[in-house]
Amino acid sequence: MFTLGSVLDNELKSTVEDFSFETNFSTNQLMLPNIEKPFEFAQSIIGLEKDLQENENQLMFHQQKKEERKERALIKGYKGTTTLAFIYEKGTVIAVDSRATSGQYIASQSVQKVVPINSYMLGTLAGGAADCQFFLAHLGRICNLYELRNNETISVAAASKLLNNILYSYRNYGLSVGSMICGYDTRGPQLYYIDSDGSRLKNSLFSVGSGSPFAYGVLDAGYRWDLSKEEALDLGRRAICAATFKDSYSGGTIKVYHIDENGWVKISDDDASELWYEYEKKEKKEKK
Repeated sequence: MFTLGSVLDNELKSTVEDFSFETNFSTNQLMLPNIEKPFEFAQSIIGLEKDLQENENQLMFHQQKKEERKERALIKGYKGTTTLAFIYEKGTVIAVDSRATSGQYIASQSVQKVVPINSYMLGTLAGGAADCQFFLAHLGRICNLYELRNNETISVAAASKLLNNILYSYRNYGLSVGSMICGYDTRGPQLYYIDSDGSRLKNSLFSVGSGSPFAYGVLDAGYRWDLSKEEALDLGRRAICAATFKDSYSGGTIKVYHIDENGWVKISDDDASELWYEYEKKEKKEKK
């Protein structure tokens, strides 16, 4: 029979003698620890191990549920659209198509991809139609309440930040939103891009959607700050028309809006295919 404390130095002996163990080698029997309540002591150790194991199991469970929720939420949606907006010297131009697709199936040719927020502000839809419509309508309610409470129109920057904060709180929940907030306030024409990943960007020109690369090609070639109103409207119309011709997920009709110090107004609503052939005829005449 031996005591664990006997193999330690005298200075450490007093600190461990309360927890010494005794073993009877003749009977291979482990003796109880030399403490007042050995049963409670052993039970506390076992309970601690159980708590640690339960915490680890709970952590693994929550992590697994998080991954499952992410897999359920991140459904691979087959979406397509083309929207654009740019600011110039005299205001803001917004141009969109009206086609909604679900894979190779054309779900609708008459979707309203421009949502009024107030008299001086518009929002565009790109991504999931339901997500965009809901959050832009919600933003409109907030902006109207702000105007009623403060007796002034909310700025475009503040409205875009509100939408950004709302969408950021739902990040990684599977939303699909790519919206442009376009408007006119005391600072002049303003344009912001907001998406469901929490991005908020300010620029003079944006195009969003599957057809945006084709729209950017036309916009980059013709955009200038000092465009006339007619030139700006025609540029937006041409850019969307080119995108609908190259991108099968975009089409329907081409809607053009303009925003200036007097508010927003809808300029035109033209059939995309007919407009393409009109531009084609004009180009042939110019070549002759």
